[in-house]
Amino acid sequence: MKTALWLPAGEALELMQVRPQTLYASVSRGRIRAKPDATDPRRSLYHRDDVQRIAARTRGRRSTEAVASETIQWGEPVLASAVSTVADGRLLYRGQDACTLASHATLEDVAALLWESAPPRFMAVAPMTMPRKDATPLQAGLLALAARAAVDPPSRGRSRAVLQAEAADVIGTLADALIGPAPTKPVALHARLASAWRRPRAADDLRRALVLLADHELNASTFAARVTASTGASLAASLLTGLSTLTGPLHGGASAAVQALMRNASAIGTEAAVREWLAHDRPLAAFGHPLYPNGDARCDALLANIELPPAFTELREIGEKLLGETVNIDFALAALAAVHKLPPGAPLMLFALARTVGWTAHVLEQQATGHLIRPRARYTGPAAAS
Repeated sequence: MKTALWLPAGEALELMQVRPQTLYASVSRGRIRAKPDATDPRRSLYHRDDVQRIAARTRGRRSTEAVASETIQWGEPVLASAVSTVADGRLLYRGQDACTLASHATLEDVAALLWESAPPRFMAVAPMTMPRKDATPLQAGLLALAARAAVDPPSRGRSRAVLQAEAADVIGTLADALIGPAPTKPVALHARLASAWRRPRAADDLRRALVLLADHELNASTFAARVTASTGASLAASLLTGLSTLTGPLHGGASAAVQALMRNASAIGTEAAVREWLAHDRPLAAFGHPLYPNGDARCDALLANIELPPAFTELREIGEKLLGETVNIDFALAALAAVHKLPPGAPLMLFALARTVGWTAHVLEQQATGHLIRPRARYTGPAAAS
């Protein structure tokens, strides 16, 4: 008899020997996958393998290798950092609430805080070689960073002040590639974006988004950038690693999935689109976040000044009813793009430009340790031939 892959709550709780609140907390933190029950969308089913893993943990049967393996999947912290953290539902940049900063600060102000420096000016010293006319902004950005990564000096052994100045220059190079040449007079990056996109009324909302996206502790792209930095590679190489990782649909590319869902909703109706999405066992990128079981604080801060279009309001209501999760920052970015009619790919561009500030802070921190990040693998392949 085939064992079911998805378990109802009663069976999951029996295996885990825990209270329902513990099961729900494990789902919120991303440790147990869940999906709506097709026979009753008000109920959820839980992935058998995840439940059994947690059950083994409560019985004290986990090995050291299993503990280490789980740690990098929304588990316990794996390295020390003073840059940022999520605590009690709040995103903190060096102890300061990011949502509070978003009410008045610029990305340059946040860079000064995270880098422990004066506010930088994100302007490239030397103009970049113009990309092909058919290149997308993302292609141009990746190529610009790759070009610098090939020639810029290693970061190891250079002073913090020198690396801070170089970071502002590299970020300026990326900005030139994504949105076009910089104006002759320095302006804040959010104002430059509003001008380049010809959306002056969007400037303040763009400022808020950049501040809220500047860092998010040890996310996938930041960890990738820190690994690169730990080898002593150039700052441009570290930012290129971060940007490459950010493009994935489970990370910075998640807003594109929200936009695709909205297009489908306009064609067949919101509830039908959501149910179709779930029927294909695809997670809704717009809802929930393991680090924010009570709701993504960044999303609330960004939406505070935005009047949601009716289609987004409907998606929010239906999604929250079917999933029991609130909307997140990916939903807010897609809504921002729709409200201000931003160009294609704008959410990812905002994410990329903002997060370079956080990546740089982590590169600086990693360089100060002087350590190579080199975890071990838990080998599951064939045994050695005799």
